[in-house]
Amino acid sequence: MADVRVISNSTVKTANHKASGGRIELNPWDLRALPLGYTQMGLLLSKPKEPMREKETGNTLIHHLKTSLSHTLDHFPLLAGRLATTQHEDDTVSFFVDCNNGGALFRHAAADGVTISDIIKPVYVPPIVHSFFSLNGLRGYEGITNPLLGIQITDLADGIFIGCTINHVVADGTSLWHFFNTWSEISRGSIQLSKPPVFQRWFPDGMDIPIRIPQSCVNFKQSNEDFIPPPVQDRVFHFSKETVAKLKAKANAEIGTDKISSLQALLSHIWRCVIRNRRVDPNQETSYRLVVGARQRLQELPDNFFGNALMPVIVTMKAKKLMEQGIGNPAWQMNRKIAAMTEESFKNILESWPASPSFTILSNSNTLFTASSPRFIMYGNDFGWGKPIAVRGGSSCKFDGMLRLLSGAKEGSIDVEACFSPQTLEAMANDQEFMDTITV
Repeated sequence: MADVRVISNSTVKTANHKASGGRIELNPWDLRALPLGYTQMGLLLSKPKEPMREKETGNTLIHHLKTSLSHTLDHFPLLAGRLATTQHEDDTVSFFVDCNNGGALFRHAAADGVTISDIIKPVYVPPIVHSFFSLNGLRGYEGITNPLLGIQITDLADGIFIGCTINHVVADGTSLWHFFNTWSEISRGSIQLSKPPVFQRWFPDGMDIPIRIPQSCVNFKQSNEDFIPPPVQDRVFHFSKETVAKLKAKANAEIGTDKISSLQALLSHIWRCVIRNRRVDPNQETSYRLVVGARQRLQELPDNFFGNALMPVIVTMKAKKLMEQGIGNPAWQMNRKIAAMTEESFKNILESWPASPSFTILSNSNTLFTASSPRFIMYGNDFGWGKPIAVRGGSSCKFDGMLRLLSGAKEGSIDVEACFSPQTLEAMANDQEFMDTITV
């Protein structure tokens, strides 16, 4: 398959320069993500049947997308800024976003001869997809000297891929898709935003702002130098609405409840399959790391809050117990862990963080980790010539055990972009019990 050829790189700033300026202080939810890679999600679309041209100027589709991005940044000036730090005399450092309109990276590229079918038909996600994103390999703390947002438009033989890369320190998955949704609205010609973003972070009463972190805690570059991740592959598994409903019914019936959600049942099903096919020692502890959103749990956070509002919960079970008790028990354990994340527990975690800062690290082969959500609006991103054909993630934050949850193209269906070792993925493909739940 051909390499991706870069046609141009440019910087896109807010269209209205008055939209920029000021600073945004970061809270513990943001600061936890300093060592994490940027978040990368992209949309595969067909090419417009007729070239999109403005009658007066004759501008191309690329110019249209760049212009609409600039107008979108008027509403998201944070994404045109940079991370910044203040060094304090007590050997601590604080981080904030400087809304200085340094601009977002906009890259136009081409994958000559690569078709839509080349991307969506293979069993495994082709590695070239990772080249459809910019700012590869960067981590959150590197947003001081690099853009917080990178957009790459890659021309295919019969399609276009729009890759979005956002620094995780300033935005979680909910916020990434909030930006994507708004950009597609503006690209279609909308003037009134359906969901204007709110950037003001929430801090517990009495917390010192800005938060000062001991310098010794933020030597991230040194701590990451020795880690060499093992080889992995990506595969997208499709679960129909009917299959998800059956798994939910089965999990609830096994426990004698109606509280287990569709997602909890599906993740339990996948967890058991992975551990079965990794041939894990029956007495070994296995873990599933989930993220729980705060927007619905904290009254202080509006639904249109743009930033990070997530906390992890971890469910741990011995492999033997996981395999012997069906999908109901692990799903129920997930349900109870999530239910325990109340408004009070969220606030307690935030309040205690500055005294003992901890950061999110993703590298444990015995742990499965879930990111993203099938509830995000993905296939509704119509930039003016039709809805996406597929959704794919980039190479950032990929390790053996990462699962990205995506909405399926058909309503109610769920796609799971699974990143595992080649050996695990091959074993899963030969697991009839698992493959019987997959829609080809």
